[in-house]
Amino acid sequence: MAKKKIPSIIKEVQKHTPPDVDYRFQKQISFSQFSMFESCPHKWALQYRDGHYTSEVSIHMTFGTAIHTVLQDYLTTFYNVSKTAADQIDLEFQFEEKLREGYRTDYERNNKTHFSDSEQLREFYEDGLGILSWFKKNKGKYFSKRGWWLVGIEVPILLNPNPLYKNIIYKGFLDVVLYDENTNTIKIIDIKTSTRGWKDKEKTDEVKNMQLILYKKFFAEQFGFPVDNINIEYFIVKRKLHGNPDFPDPRVQIHVPSSGKIKLNKATKRFQEFIEMAFTKDGSHNTGPMLKVPSKWNCTYCPFKEDKNLCDRGLS
Repeated sequence: MAKKKIPSIIKEVQKHTPPDVDYRFQKQISFSQFSMFESCPHKWALQYRDGHYTSEVSIHMTFGTAIHTVLQDYLTTFYNVSKTAADQIDLEFQFEEKLREGYRTDYERNNKTHFSDSEQLREFYEDGLGILSWFKKNKGKYFSKRGWWLVGIEVPILLNPNPLYKNIIYKGFLDVVLYDENTNTIKIIDIKTSTRGWKDKEKTDEVKNMQLILYKKFFAEQFGFPVDNINIEYFIVKRKLHGNPDFPDPRVQIHVPSSGKIKLNKATKRFQEFIEMAFTKDGSHNTGPMLKVPSKWNCTYCPFKEDKNLCDRGLS
């Protein structure tokens, strides 16, 4: 049987080597920076401009990283080797190892301070086992090899998003990128972990949705692929289930944001406004005061809330 010919877009992505960022004069930005700036420009300035950097850790982040890795490894084997080989992976053992390794790493990053306890770790571990057990039984609802190819896992995006700000470089990674040869379309999937899934508040959050909308735009620009042929999808994995245990909700929730021309233009405009407000055209940070946006959400979870010299919460 003749070996299937690899589609050109896959070759293009896999041979692409992003250039290094020259930190002597270039500034690297990310979606997390944009998201923080949208919620409170002053917090962004403290964190990224003024050097008061905080590296937050939590069991939710550690758990999310472990689940990401296990699902991505499964999909890599599923598409690049075989379904049989993928199904032979001991996902539960792999998850336990990744959760342990992740916790040790984050414990070191957290100045060797524990940020969880044995009871909570056990709860998150059992939640992960529940997710993986459900995924193994239901993966066929979400992933197929009939005409589908794996383009890449953690596909790097590195580009200059505004030609007037040549020293500003966007860097991001796409969790899963698939190609459907039947329709000549790309699907960009972002894996999210959530306690009980996204409700209307999360699904209608403009900034949250802009992550994949911008990834769609940037992938098209970096690889010269038609933007109209790119689909986006949030693959939301739930730790807890609602409802009757005899008829539980699915562990996976799919959210497909609207990403047509209007949404694409709006996300682009907001992202460009962030660059223009945060930087000068030579790539330096704007040094002027940044707007404080006090709110229950912003201030409760802000790492600078206890230091009145850095932020008085914008209250006079």
